Amino acid sequence: MIEAQVACRSCDANLGAPVLSLGSIPLANALLSAEELDLPDPRYPLELVFCPRCSLVQLNVTVSPTLLYENYVYQSSYSDSLVQHAREISDRIAADYHLDSSSQVIEIASNDGYLLQHYQARGIPALGIEPAREIATLAKQRGIETLNRFFDRTLVEQLVADGVNADVVHAHNVLAHVSDLPGVVDGVARLLKTDGVWIVEVPYLLDLIDNTEFDTIYHEHLCYFSMTSLQYLMKSHGLRIKHVERLAIHGGSLRLFVTHEENAAESKGGGAKGRESKSVDELLELEESWGVHSAVTYQRFAAAVQDLKSELRALLTRLKGEGRGVAAYGASAKGTTLLNYFEVGRETIDFVVDRSQVKQGMFTPGTHLPILAPAELMHRRPDDVLLLTWNFADEILQQQAEYRSGGGKFIIPIPKIRVV
Repeated sequence: MIEAQVACRSCDANLGAPVLSLGSIPLANALLSAEELDLPDPRYPLELVFCPRCSLVQLNVTVSPTLLYENYVYQSSYSDSLVQHAREISDRIAADYHLDSSSQVIEIASNDGYLLQHYQARGIPALGIEPAREIATLAKQRGIETLNRFFDRTLVEQLVADGVNADVVHAHNVLAHVSDLPGVVDGVARLLKTDGVWIVEVPYLLDLIDNTEFDTIYHEHLCYFSMTSLQYLMKSHGLRIKHVERLAIHGGSLRLFVTHEENAAESKGGGAKGRESKSVDELLELEESWGVHSAVTYQRFAAAVQDLKSELRALLTRLKGEGRGVAAYGASAKGTTLLNYFEVGRETIDFVVDRSQVKQGMFTPGTHLPILAPAELMHRRPDDVLLLTWNFADEILQQQAEYRSGGGKFIIPIPKIRVV
């Protein structure tokens, strides 16, 4: 169920001591039914280590993927901004790469079809690969061809044998979840056509550190990528990052355009349409000056997390002492890390709301807070709401305009605590 990680997932170098320990935390999306509340909550160590060779920051344990994803409940389509983000990149790639009915798009960890639906609407063949059974079923019900499988060496062999190769492969917010990084990168290289492109989106390590986004750390996220570590990984498997873009989504992300090494400069399309851009070298230089190779950088981050914990706990304690009702928004993976590590539970938070109907009626891992529909904010009218899904703050604040106009306030904990 859990395996210690003593060698780097990317380069196989020996890993050192943790640079940040969050203690033992429940699995981020292991929501509980009412019948399970009296059972022990399984908890697993959550610690970050730093690879001195390739600079990959990663967890020092691996929880079984079957345990993590077989009953996964997160649905991307519940975020309007995420669906719009997917529409924009799919429209752009379809145009830049002149995709049509003879093309093939594959997405790894395709969730409920929130991205592939936009290709399908254009008549472009799309194949999703999604290990979570219920989520894959939802995608199929929407007419998205989806394999309920992990993207691993066995599946790649099967796809290659079936003659599948891709003009475009998407991997959005999945590479961080991968224990066998070499296997996945090799698999994509085998499936990608000579002039094809792999679009990778990952949360960006520099934004995570600079903005104290510690709640992005949970057992599903095994790896935390810089451009330095990504370049090492891709080069090791005959791929090149042709272009990179920094995105605001998820608290700060990178979008990579990856091609075969021998075809990088001549390949069509992508963010740097035509020849390779300078964006990769510029980001590598930035990371060098930032301290990407130094363990001290990550130790300073650990100290900042402790300061944030003290500040937020003090604020919530004061609010409760004043007799104010406090709820939370977002039964999210981020919320599991924040609530459990900060030791904020039922003594402080009355309930959590979430748009996902799959989550409503369940309880949060470790803290056992009831998950209700967002309409309960207007019905119960708590004075303050801790926004656990702060990465979608603009969208949620707009959706909750009526609650806010009635005097309700949102506490946004990251990057710095603010009340709006």
